[in-house]
Amino acid sequence: MEALFISEIGRTEIRQVETPTPGPGEVLLNVRHVGLCGSDLNTFRGLNPLSSLPRIPGHEIGGVIAETGIGVPQALKPGQSVIVIPYTACSVCSSCRAGRVNACRYNQTLGVQKNGGMSGKLVVPHDRLIINEQLPKRHLALVEPLSVGFHAVARGSVAPGETVVVLGGGMIGVGAMLGARARGARVIAIEISEAKRADLLALGAERMINPDQEDIETQIADLTNNLGPQVVIEAVGLSETFRSAIDLASFGGRVVYVGYAKSEVSYNTSLFNLKELDILGSRNATRVDFEAVIDFLSSEPNLAERLISKVFPWRDADQALAYWEHHRNATFKVMVELPDGG
Repeated sequence: MEALFISEIGRTEIRQVETPTPGPGEVLLNVRHVGLCGSDLNTFRGLNPLSSLPRIPGHEIGGVIAETGIGVPQALKPGQSVIVIPYTACSVCSSCRAGRVNACRYNQTLGVQKNGGMSGKLVVPHDRLIINEQLPKRHLALVEPLSVGFHAVARGSVAPGETVVVLGGGMIGVGAMLGARARGARVIAIEISEAKRADLLALGAERMINPDQEDIETQIADLTNNLGPQVVIEAVGLSETFRSAIDLASFGGRVVYVGYAKSEVSYNTSLFNLKELDILGSRNATRVDFEAVIDFLSSEPNLAERLISKVFPWRDADQALAYWEHHRNATFKVMVELPDGG
């Protein structure tokens, strides 16, 4: 079968690889749609310390069951459409023992630490699948990235009527905005790309503030009667946005970091104490988050298409990452569609 590899920094190519077969407890999928994530782009750019080359990217996966191995529950049958939960859990580390398997110390995410779904067929453990016959096929690949934002919202315990500021209008930030909206919160987006303004407002942000054109703190103060937002979610991964989250949060507020800062961050830590902030990390997502996203997309069937910026057919898959790198400011999700049958 064919698979797309990031073969070296800045280069992708389609190669022939051996077709996998499912072992006990495993399921063979015909991969139909794969979304590209910021981690894939960073691997392509040589900026992902968690990944090595060559690597098959892709952990945002929708597919169809082709075959099941011995011991797979009878509820999973060939022909069913499924969403892949792309993380692993060791069951022995402290996070797993506490039931927080999304933060497994030894997690290996498809497409990052191990080869991913950008291939005709993929074998996964049966417990990493969610059956879904309701969503359109290509919308299945949107569930994982949105679930990361939904998980950040859950970590922040967002409640109805609260004001949530989301730093970053990429796909993870959009997931946080939609997750906050689903909980009845008011959403303010901070994003530098004017090309995304209309879409972010259509997706439910009350306002979009461009920090290159406006003073964020002044605008947020005006929008919150000088109280500040109860929750700030950082989904950019820059030192300045990490600090900005602390500055913007209200007294008694919560800050959730879902972005990864690429360098060390220096703080005036007095605000941690004076505001008595809850500062939370957020990693990956849980099955509950996936199910919340599925329910949300099912309730708003026209929303998902607005998030899909471009779909590459498999024959052009080797162009997808380069395209995204050159169109980042106007892009939410770049997706690859594989032929029916793998």
